[in-house]
Amino acid sequence: MFDRPAQHKDFGVFLPVANGGWIVSKTTPTLDGLYAQNRAAAIKADEVGMDFVMSMGKFRGFGGETDHWGTSLESVTLMAAIAEATKRVRIWATVHPLLQNPAVAAKMIATLDHISGGRAGLNIVAGAYKAEFDQMSAWDDSLSHDDRYALAEEWTTIVKRLWTEDSVDFAGKYFTMKDCQSKPKPMSAPRPELICAGMSDRGFQFSVREADACFIGGRSREEHREASRRAKALAATLGKTVRTYAMCTIIHAESDASAEALARRYAQGADMGAIVAMLASWGVPPERLDAVAQKQGAFMTQTMVGSPATCREQVEAFMTECELDGLMLIFPDYVEGLSMFGSEILPQLRSVFS
Repeated sequence: MFDRPAQHKDFGVFLPVANGGWIVSKTTPTLDGLYAQNRAAAIKADEVGMDFVMSMGKFRGFGGETDHWGTSLESVTLMAAIAEATKRVRIWATVHPLLQNPAVAAKMIATLDHISGGRAGLNIVAGAYKAEFDQMSAWDDSLSHDDRYALAEEWTTIVKRLWTEDSVDFAGKYFTMKDCQSKPKPMSAPRPELICAGMSDRGFQFSVREADACFIGGRSREEHREASRRAKALAATLGKTVRTYAMCTIIHAESDASAEALARRYAQGADMGAIVAMLASWGVPPERLDAVAQKQGAFMTQTMVGSPATCREQVEAFMTECELDGLMLIFPDYVEGLSMFGSEILPQLRSVFS
């Protein structure tokens, strides 16, 4: 399952599992974070031939006028329902090692893999935002940033072993397993896909070492390309390969001018209260919050704006220049955006990257 032809590119969807999606604005189409919209987006992604759908795990929002991400669905439960509603698209759920025992997580994803007929994947979020976890007494101040990744490494080792071994004994710093058993094993061969994102040095090492694909970021295409090359070079030293993906928002209209007007409207509606709270959770110093928030604005990812033809050119250039293996796409309106992408962009991209 993990090997792809060298030229193949994956195109997937970051489901709108939390209200507001990935444009922090008061003027975007309403994304409520609830099941009906997520189900409709996943079904459309499946129908148009996307490769995967993924949902994040989120437990607290950022306030502001829109209460951005204040409403969200639990990832694995959602994806089990999405698996029943779809036929082909790969199903990636998110789990936090700080919240779920590895034996429980291994069983959850194996269950998802059976429900989906071998389409499950696990997105591991090793880091955390203190306020989000502190509210449920799940934050341990004694764990440093690097400690959390060390914990995640033990956790991932145990999950992988439980998917393949009849009995697991493990004595680590953070977890102990005693004749731990987990049946049934996943249907996927050799196991469900593992996905991770980590841009710190420690997080980057964890992602490349443990995952089959890693999400990378950057403020420019040059930074994305450097991160992709760095991931692949590190993987080579470990005797493995890794796929690199990035996130991308598509804002389209019939003409470039109309799409640019939409983007301006969304930008002008930026929910600055939520943006400031989000950046604070990411660790931006208080004295820099306002300036960084103004610079970032409403858009959380690389954004392609224009007619379908212009967006296709931008996506192709982004993939090529940044040496990416895939994109996870975001839309202001998912069903409308996926319908357009599936009919007017994806076929051309498949012909280029094949």
